[in-house]
Amino acid sequence: MSTTGVTCQDGSVAFAFVSGNLALDFAGTLKWRRAFPEELLATPDDLARWAVEAGVLTEPPALGAEDLDRLKILREAVYRLVTDPRPDDRHLVNDYAAGPPPAVRIDADRVVRTGDADSVGWAIAWAMAELLSDPPGDRMRECERTACTRIFIDRSRTANRRWCGMEECGNRIKAATYRARKGA
Repeated sequence: MSTTGVTCQDGSVAFAFVSGNLALDFAGTLKWRRAFPEELLATPDDLARWAVEAGVLTEPPALGAEDLDRLKILREAVYRLVTDPRPDDRHLVNDYAAGPPPAVRIDADRVVRTGDADSVGWAIAWAMAELLSDPPGDRMRECERTACTRIFIDRSRTANRRWCGMEECGNRIKAATYRARKGA
């Protein structure tokens, strides 16, 4: 799992890969949807970096503002498909799933995956299709931190995971509970 919600030394935002599904991790690039939305994909370069960090591509694609806008529309369709589905959302995901996958090339020492915005959208749409074809039922849930809107799949043995991740949400809730209990 990657780090969550912190600003790196170079000023970039670290993405969180804590949802258990690529499409849900992509939906999580808009944080705190209900209260104070925080956009993690502010530029096409952010999206290109996300695609590499998520493992969709091994090399950052050349993306423009229009690509970013289109994939943000896909992101919202993915989020709604697990929270409040609309027929158009399913059609949009289907359109991306029918698109071109990343190109794969086997080099001497590694496998290289390259592509464009449509290839990134394809990977997200396929992850969403896999999620919906074998739904995790009550193991798919929203983080219990009040402000957090990240959706995750609870794959814990006891099925009692409450937060999207410990770094950003779990530790804060535990610390607040401790302070309240100690009267601090």
